[in-house]
This record gives sequence, structure tokens and C-alpha cells, in this order.
Amino acid sequence: MLVLPAELTHAQAPTCLNMLLKAARAESEPQVLVDATALTRFDSSALAVLLECRRECLQDGKRFAVRGLAPRLRELAGLYGISALLPDPALPEDTAA
Repeated sequence: MLVLPAELTHAQAPTCLNMLLKAARAESEPQVLVDATALTRFDSSALAVLLECRRECLQDGKRFAVRGLAPRLRELAGLYGISALLPDPALPEDTAA
């Protein structure tokens, strides 16, 4: 499981993305799960990081899910029309959007 830091803004995005991509490539499971429960300070860069990580996982043939995404960030993803790209494994897929 990959874990997001407490803060993920534009300043931390490149470092966080590199860390996540390395960990995702090393993941042997068919699904890469990102734990976002610690994430409390963020901007839209957090969504960009998650989407790039998702893209890399799918390219490697792995499924991608995000657990514990803050409601405000989930709402922002909804405004951008990308909620379905960041599924929560605890929710049925048709309600993640």
C-alpha cells in the first residue's frame, strides 16, 4: 500500500510523485492501493499526482484505487469530472463517481 503524506501541494508534488511511482512499480499485487487518510493539507496538485500515478499503474497492467480521500478533495475531483478515475475500494464502482 502506498501512503500519501499529510501535506501535498504544488511544492511537494514532484517529490511525492517520484516516491509513489517508485513504490507502485515495486508493488507485486495486481492492484495498487493509495492510502490518503493522512492527507489534510492539499491543493489540486494532489489530484494531478494521483492521476499520474494511476496512469503509470494502468500502463503497467495494475488496477488503481485510493482509500480515505478527504471529502473536499473528492468534491474537487467531482468538479473536474475525474471522480471515477480515483475509485475508493470501499465503495461499489458505480457509486464512486
